[in-house]
Amino acid sequence: MRTQASTSELRQTDVAPRIGTVIETDVDTLLSGALAQDIRALLEQRGVIVFPRIGLTDEQQVAFTRTLGRIVEEGEGGIYKVTIDPLENPNAEFIKGAFYWHIDGTTADVPILASVMSARRLSPVGGDTLFANTYAAFDDLPPQEQEEFDQLRVVHMFETAQRYVRPEPSYDELRAWQRFEPNVLPLVWKHRSGRKSLVLGSTASHVEGMDLREGQALLTRLRDHATQDRFVYRHRWSVGDMVIWDNTGTMHKAEAYPADSGRMMHRTKLEGEEPFA
Repeated sequence: MRTQASTSELRQTDVAPRIGTVIETDVDTLLSGALAQDIRALLEQRGVIVFPRIGLTDEQQVAFTRTLGRIVEEGEGGIYKVTIDPLENPNAEFIKGAFYWHIDGTTADVPILASVMSARRLSPVGGDTLFANTYAAFDDLPPQEQEEFDQLRVVHMFETAQRYVRPEPSYDELRAWQRFEPNVLPLVWKHRSGRKSLVLGSTASHVEGMDLREGQALLTRLRDHATQDRFVYRHRWSVGDMVIWDNTGTMHKAEAYPADSGRMMHRTKLEGEEPFA
């Protein structure tokens, strides 16, 4: 059921019980930064914020992102083109990994705080983005499992995620993937706020100190748990939509779409402010 709260500047509607809020406001208010602290607080609470058909230009999206924190300088002027068309993005093959549940930055010690993405062109088939609340997924585990998992550490590898896309890489491809060193992270992220979330996704290779098959079974079970309908919001894009997601408390994935579909998203990112711990 949708719940709604209103102020003179902002109208917000929760679109799923555990994740996802739509905000309706005007461009000038958004760019002024007047709502920045409210947006950040809501982002941590709800995981995903949607601005339907807000229609920001690239320059406006960059300016808005800067109201929320330090922007990651990538792409052209802070804008990164998310597409699997190799003519538009030379790293398109890597982007296909986004078709599987993941958290950005698991090969780093400090992942990005959040991503801001706007729809420029849509695919006629597929292309929805799904988000799963990993705070809520942890909260709903039995207390005994919460305590048990609190001590586990997981090895994350870029090559593990890429095998979802190319199960039989050439030797040269594999060695290119292996330029990214494995990273050992806690299964349960103990945030500075006192909250806890699960760290899962396609980069998760195995659990340290656990039988390989048992560890992979556990990671698969927890992924299935965290991506149940009650934790998930599916965003069906319209051109001009802008969506922000909390990369520290959600997993996400794109629904597969054809390479020649023309789908194009423009993304900005906020620098990380908290290490995995």
